Amino acid sequence: MQDGMKIAVKRLSKDSVQGFDSEKAHQLDWMKRSMIISGIARGLLYLHQESRLKVIHRDLKPSNVLLDLDMNPKISDFGLSRAFGGDQSMDVTKRAVGTLGYMAPEYAYHGQVSTKSDMYSFGVVVVEIVTGRRNNASLDDDTASRSLLSQVWEAWSAGSMEEVVDPSLGRGYPKNDVLKCVQIGLLCLQEDPSARPAAWEVVLMLDSPSMSMTMRTPTRPAFCFTQPGVSNPTLSYQSSRPRGAITSQQLPTPVSGNDVTISDVEPR
Repeated sequence: MQDGMKIAVKRLSKDSVQGFDSEKAHQLDWMKRSMIISGIARGLLYLHQESRLKVIHRDLKPSNVLLDLDMNPKISDFGLSRAFGGDQSMDVTKRAVGTLGYMAPEYAYHGQVSTKSDMYSFGVVVVEIVTGRRNNASLDDDTASRSLLSQVWEAWSAGSMEEVVDPSLGRGYPKNDVLKCVQIGLLCLQEDPSARPAAWEVVLMLDSPSMSMTMRTPTRPAFCFTQPGVSNPTLSYQSSRPRGAITSQQLPTPVSGNDVTISDVEPR
């Protein structure tokens, strides 16, 4: 740059493999991962509440979160974002755009955009940071196995999160902090948008050590598919979906099947 300022540039490459490799994953201990989760939550708090206009990102995913040399996260790529003015809290788009695996059900099926659709995407990112795996990739080699969200939900319900926590964290991670982050992620992944916490609530829960004792119990996430005959041993799912609402068995069509964003050709 002419003034000597360093900037981060996101470059698209068809040969790129997004995510951390096995060697770099060991550089992300739990303290760094926790800092990244908190930083993303604070970024959403600014966009949703503290900025002059309420900004809905619409495409929050790991590849749109840049890290500086100190591992401080910066939310990037606002090409699909929507700005709300006044008391507007929700909008309906003609065509859902974004990346498969990070879109809230009400947005993917009905084009309903709100801060709560961003919070769903945040929940997916939290689960990915904890497990070190992508949502659209299986935890097993078997391609017919359960999705990441299904595995995490069942492990959390059974109290056996050690089965899905990223192995590169070893055994020295603070289990209570990890469980709290997973619970926050699952709260954000609930099918009912009104049941998801706002960004300010997430920041409060992350910053308060005692909040894990008073946090709500999440219901089963949207797009959570369990294997036949597998039940949740400690929690039962009571659907909060209103009559006539969408079901998780439907598959969204106007979305990207890979990590490349579909751009909206409508003027913004």
